[in-house]
Amino acid sequence: MTGRIIKGIAGFYYVYVEGCGVYECKAKGVFRNRKVKPLVGDRVEIQVIDETEHKGNMEEILPRTSELIRPAVANVDQAMVIFAAAKPQPNFNLLDRFLIMMEYQDVPVTICFNKKDLLEEQAIEEFAGVYKKCGYSVLYTSAEKEEGIRELHELLDGRTTAVAGPSGVGKSSLVNRLQPNVQMETGSISRKIERGKHTTRHSEIIPIAADTYIMDTPGFSTLYIPGFEKEDLQNFYPEFKEYEPYCRFKGCSHISEPDCGVKEALAEGKISQLRYDDYLALYEELKEKRRY
Repeated sequence: MTGRIIKGIAGFYYVYVEGCGVYECKAKGVFRNRKVKPLVGDRVEIQVIDETEHKGNMEEILPRTSELIRPAVANVDQAMVIFAAAKPQPNFNLLDRFLIMMEYQDVPVTICFNKKDLLEEQAIEEFAGVYKKCGYSVLYTSAEKEEGIRELHELLDGRTTAVAGPSGVGKSSLVNRLQPNVQMETGSISRKIERGKHTTRHSEIIPIAADTYIMDTPGFSTLYIPGFEKEDLQNFYPEFKEYEPYCRFKGCSHISEPDCGVKEALAEGKISQLRYDDYLALYEELKEKRRY
């Protein structure tokens, strides 16, 4: 019987078989011997040992089309990062981290700004436009008003999408709008600090429709990918590329070097100060990481 791992906790793997439901499975020792770890998103062959209790053994992991290091998931077609347009205010440093992590792993990303009903479209466009100019796909939604849900369905249809976002942005509410039968655990927002209670602790797959899955992934507060160095960072700021030929020095970091084409473009307003400030902060973070 073929299914898909939708959750893995403490050595147990929960495998969704279309038309049959979810089976609690253990991985055979052969996986340990081969040093292969089953991942959420894996397509697997299982042997049912108790149909009444829906229990089984995992016998084989089918070939993966993709494998991410962070989050540790398999067979992802695309990613979507969700931020609130307001309440809480978007954390662009976090957004840039996610974009870099996904691009480094060759996963196409869409940015979704939820709670669009809380701001005028012109106000949202002021910051969303920055990312559009860099070539990113941007969606506006409102889970509360059920706006942008059709466009979201079109984006997700027939694909497995890794969905991430900080707490309190309405991620769970959006997913519940997409599939009324799926009620994700939702957290309330503290009005005082405008931060949601953390609700996503493990990566988990949620079937939305035929061949359509959402992979709910935990937070992404640190930029840690094995092998990623500070020198790699500028390659993930596409708006720099146009101006790099005007840098005096090859391998310019666009920070302290004189006659830097990127800094000149920044001074002329051709590059977003917001994005450049995030670049500086992430560069310093990666520099510190190397020291330890």
